[in-house]
Amino acid sequence: MSRLLSRSLLALGLATGLPAFAQAQAQAHDDHAGHDMPAPAKTPVDHSKMDHSKMDHSSMDHSMMDHSQMDHAAMGHDMPAPSEPREPIPVPTDADRAAAFPSIDHGAMEHAPQINSLLLIDRLEHWDSSNGNGQAWEATGWIGGDINRLWLRSDGERTGGRTGSSSLEALYGRSVSPWWDVLVGVRQDFRPADSRTWAAIGIQGLAPYKFESSATLYLGSGGQMLAKAEVEYEVLLSNRLILQPLVEATLAAKDEPAYGIGRGLNKVETGLRLRYEFNRRFAPYIGISHERSFGDAADAAGDHARDTRWVAGVRLWF
Repeated sequence: MSRLLSRSLLALGLATGLPAFAQAQAQAHDDHAGHDMPAPAKTPVDHSKMDHSKMDHSSMDHSMMDHSQMDHAAMGHDMPAPSEPREPIPVPTDADRAAAFPSIDHGAMEHAPQINSLLLIDRLEHWDSSNGNGQAWEATGWIGGDINRLWLRSDGERTGGRTGSSSLEALYGRSVSPWWDVLVGVRQDFRPADSRTWAAIGIQGLAPYKFESSATLYLGSGGQMLAKAEVEYEVLLSNRLILQPLVEATLAAKDEPAYGIGRGLNKVETGLRLRYEFNRRFAPYIGISHERSFGDAADAAGDHARDTRWVAGVRLWF
């Protein structure tokens, strides 16, 4: 009887305690689930010991990497530049200097000639006007060095198969600047009836804005003085097509009707020529020229005081 009562009390105790134990276990599990577990410690990565050549960088998601936490100093990005080259440059020897700067035999060098020359036929043309037609020429040549030269200049005109005027100048020229020469010499005029000799002094060169300019004073017999000035300019329409305007004026100190010379401004010539340079040595051209005489020179010229001419010719350079 007593044994039966003991078993009954044990069964009743188990039935009462099991639910409380189960509830206590569930509460303990929930308490552990709510705890913040510490993250596992990160092991630093030594990138210097990694073989990057075998890594597939194309499959790496760089956007998920925290570059702010990377130790760039350990990767070598902040390493200072070496003060000495890894492979020091050897000190130059005498053999190295001799190979870099060999001795020069000046006697075997070919120098430019000290004497040069040029002949420029600036105008060789045929002209036609209401007063007739004819031919004209103007040429310049020189021989010498860079500083001292002998200059030769010639111009003239033919009408009706006869030479109306021509002249030849022989001048010593000396360069006084990179752009200007001073000239001194003589001029000889050739005419059908007589001739005349002049002493000449002048200057020629390239004025600012590339105007080719010349001015010459001539002293003749009887106290006569002539002054001649000429200005030319070249307008490059293309590398070969060139437009050349020209202005030329002549003045005299005394009247000489026998020579068709009047005191003051004698004659002004303006021209416009368009040439095509097949090369610098050969250039045909066409153009127009207008001449006008003044004062006693106009009276001596009569109906030819004004004359407009159409010209065609060639420019040659030797």
